[in-house]
Amino acid sequence: QVQFVESGGGLVQSGGSLRLACAASGIAFSVYAMGWYRQAPGKQRELVARITSGTSTSYLDSVKGRFTISRDNAKNTVYLQMNSLKPEDTAVYYCNVAGATGYKMDSWGQGTQVTVSS
Repeated sequence: QVQFVESGGGLVQSGGSLRLACAASGIAFSVYAMGWYRQAPGKQRELVARITSGTSTSYLDSVKGRFTISRDNAKNTVYLQMNSLKPEDTAVYYCNVAGATGYKMDSWGQGTQVTVSS
């Protein structure tokens, strides 16, 4: 059974930092590209950052230079370091597989809430 468990969210002031973690189970973690997604109220879920099995990374334009995605295959965990946070980063953050063609697992975790105050 595929399971993603996100953690590390919270309330932070504009300009602050948070580090999110997502522990995956039930998948061959090391062979998959993984991604962090977010969904703000009233908006569609979007892919924020992606890391391939070979550790190449890519980012949504609005977070480039502020967010860093990384992975630890020994722990089946993917991380998102978020610096210089802005109020528009407020959302629930999720992790999932991030295939090159947009492939994702059907199962989603509960997400972790990130709230940035101005």
